Amino acid sequence: MASPITTAEQANRFARAIVSDICLYNEEKIVRGFQQDTLFEEIQDEIQKGLELYQERVTKELLASNRFFENALIDLIFQEKGEQVPSQIW
Repeated sequence: MASPITTAEQANRFARAIVSDICLYNEEKIVRGFQQDTLFEEIQDEIQKGLELYQERVTKELLASNRFFENALIDLIFQEKGEQVPSQIW
C-alpha cells in the first residue's frame, strides 16, 4: 500500500489528479450531463470511487481541515468543462 499523504500540497495535487482522470475517462458522460442537466447522475459512481480513493490515502487530519477534492471537482469539471460545453444550466 502507498504511504499516507500528509501535506496539504500533496493532498491537493492528489485530489486534482483523481478528478483529472475522471474528466479524461468520462468525457462523454460529462458533456451529456451538462447538456441534459444530469451531471451528478452521469458521474456519481466515478465521483464516489474517486472520493473513496482520496479518503483512503489522505490522513484524517487533512481530510478534516480541507476540501481539496470538492474544490478540484469545481475547478476541473465545472469551470473548465462547463465553459466548453453548451448548456441550458449556465
